[in-house]
Amino acid sequence: MSQGQPRRPTNDQGVKYGDVFDVKGDLAGQTIAPQDAALMQSAETMVLGQTQRGGPAAVMQSASRQNELTGVVGHDQASYAPAHHGVTVTETIVPGGRIITEFISGQPIGHIMETDAPRQRVPEGTKITIGEALETAGLTARDKPIERSDAAAIQAAEARATGMNATVPGGVAAQALAAADANARGTRDEDKTKLRDILADATRKMSSDKAVDRDDAARVVGAEIRNKLDMTTSPGGVAASVAAAARLNQERQ
Repeated sequence: MSQGQPRRPTNDQGVKYGDVFDVKGDLAGQTIAPQDAALMQSAETMVLGQTQRGGPAAVMQSASRQNELTGVVGHDQASYAPAHHGVTVTETIVPGGRIITEFISGQPIGHIMETDAPRQRVPEGTKITIGEALETAGLTARDKPIERSDAAAIQAAEARATGMNATVPGGVAAQALAAADANARGTRDEDKTKLRDILADATRKMSSDKAVDRDDAARVVGAEIRNKLDMTTSPGGVAASVAAAARLNQERQ
């Protein structure tokens, strides 16, 4: 599920993380508390200079206010995951801009793409390639175990980069598909292959590469959402990173 306005609580636990963000495990069932929102606001401000309208901190603030008004949480209360595992805002520099990814307890909940100011212009003609976009996904969603949706998106990206519909033996897509199959049989996330393990050197693993365009992004996004039950892209994941790269490249034309 992508982030959005808090739903009306369906029980006396109030608005939980799983109601507004695409998160799993214990975090999904934890109630959003005022001090959680304060932590995320502080993290956003440190990296971005201010809280982003409609961003994770704003969503959390709205949800926690609703929970406080209904008496589910107190003003000074924090939920277990952010209090013990923290919140993080990371910045990944790409040609022409940066990609901001926000995490709670190691799970990505938000993804922001920003272009450079004119004084930071990249030389004309410099564009992000599909391989570079995949490597960015390996950085922003590094600890995410590879699932079938990730592998399908990587497969689509490789096909667009190489111009071949067949999966290249030993290539990045073949490795991702094998990892997703193995992960599906596993039970412990710590033992599963992560995106970083496959995408750290994606460019080298592809026989050819190209600058990302809107058609490439559309194919990759389509592949990812078709293979997810909730039909959404993962924040900071393969489709989100390729789409962000395509937007940056479009602005450089």
